Amino acid sequence: MPTFSSDGLDLAYRDEGEGDPILLIHGFASNLDVNWVGPGWFDLLKADGRRVIAIDNRGHGASEKLYDPAFYGSDMMAEDALRLLDHLEIARADVMGYSMGARVTSLMAIRNRERLRSAIIGGMGEGLLRGAPSADEIAVGLLADSVDDIVNPTAKMFRRFAEATRADRRALAACMRAQRSLVDPEKLGTITTPVLIAVGTEDDVAGDPHALAKLIPGAEVLEIPRRDHNRAVGDKVYKQGVVDFLSRRP
Repeated sequence: MPTFSSDGLDLAYRDEGEGDPILLIHGFASNLDVNWVGPGWFDLLKADGRRVIAIDNRGHGASEKLYDPAFYGSDMMAEDALRLLDHLEIARADVMGYSMGARVTSLMAIRNRERLRSAIIGGMGEGLLRGAPSADEIAVGLLADSVDDIVNPTAKMFRRFAEATRADRRALAACMRAQRSLVDPEKLGTITTPVLIAVGTEDDVAGDPHALAKLIPGAEVLEIPRRDHNRAVGDKVYKQGVVDFLSRRP
């Protein structure tokens, strides 16, 4: 897998297909293969005539691992994503992020709107305005001797997910302990790019997508029926909704 340098860090990415570029940014404890390749997003978007790019966020997947929380934060990951676009000499792209990646995408839409053709916020509703729920418990759970020692259900979910993806749990704990890059609700009102918010109807992590949409001019909401935070990622309703949205955006 190719890498590029972002502020001195070696970060991995994948770049396939031809056409209008779309950048995919995965969620916490995931990686580009688990979030986007395995569920079929690369194949779907390439078949739709698009150049598909995905990044392994710092501390995740094949990218460099860091163990100090000071080296993490959604704002830093947003800069990493922009540097990848610069590395590939891409002036503008559609950007889709899921969960933590959705927070990164929203920051890009606010601060770097000239670089985005559209923004797709997956797995995140009004939770975008808050820090990660149970962040301390999740960090502790990631480093616990056994998953059986974890009481908090959200912490247990992320520990099991981290084990399934064979992630570096120490790096993830540092990421979870990082200072949150909270999104200012007033700045959401300055977004001018087309926005799609896609959330599973049984997602108890994301928060209300309709409440978030009210803060973003012209934002659309896509409800993914009967899907929770993890199972929504590869859902056919989500995929078709994204393809339709991309076909409508200017």
